[in-house]
Amino acid sequence: MKKVYGSASEALDGLLFDGMLIAAGGFGLCGIPELLIHAINKAGTKELNVASNNCGVDDFGLGILLADKQIKKMFSSYVGENAEFMRQYLSGELELEFNPQGTLAERMRAGGCGIPGFYTKTGVGTVIAESKEVKSFNGEDYILEEGIFADLSIVKAWKADETGNLIFRKTARNFNPPAAMCGKVCVAEVEEIVPLGGLDPDGIHLPGIYVHRLIQGEHEKRIEQRTVRQRENA
Repeated sequence: MKKVYGSASEALDGLLFDGMLIAAGGFGLCGIPELLIHAINKAGTKELNVASNNCGVDDFGLGILLADKQIKKMFSSYVGENAEFMRQYLSGELELEFNPQGTLAERMRAGGCGIPGFYTKTGVGTVIAESKEVKSFNGEDYILEEGIFADLSIVKAWKADETGNLIFRKTARNFNPPAAMCGKVCVAEVEEIVPLGGLDPDGIHLPGIYVHRLIQGEHEKRIEQRTVRQRENA
């Protein structure tokens, strides 16, 4: 089965449709599948439902899909750094389902493991719990959260072999493994593809069974917030 494709557009060919649910890896701008996002933007797919920790910034990452009105609903933990997100949400143009960060990651992981739902204490007694089933275990209340089963997963890794085994670099690992797991089809972009056997089996973070298509490319790796110290006077 062919897994390596020549470009992001080729790797997404036949997978995109209006109204689909996409799980996207990344945290802030760290480890985001920027090439695949650009290809989705270029394809013009709309009415998208996107599960991701956040929605990029105004002119980069998922923010470019937002700017072109391609996203209908976000499942997110954090929505800062993006003025257009705020504008669309407050004006009623964008639907938003807030998820505690760990809950969102576990919803993705659960979907990838075929688990339809799980109980968690996170959010009990808050607006997160509204309209959700509450069950008591050992005298403590828990709320039922549903697993996320996405039509497509898009993720960014550091290295891959030709079968799709992935290694993530440091904190860029973040939401990428659970996001990759929960899609019916997973497309990964990486910085380097090595021959089969080129990765230490003990160092693989995500097995290739979860990855269906793969591309290699150059990445901008933009920094979301650059903070530096003032130079001390001599």
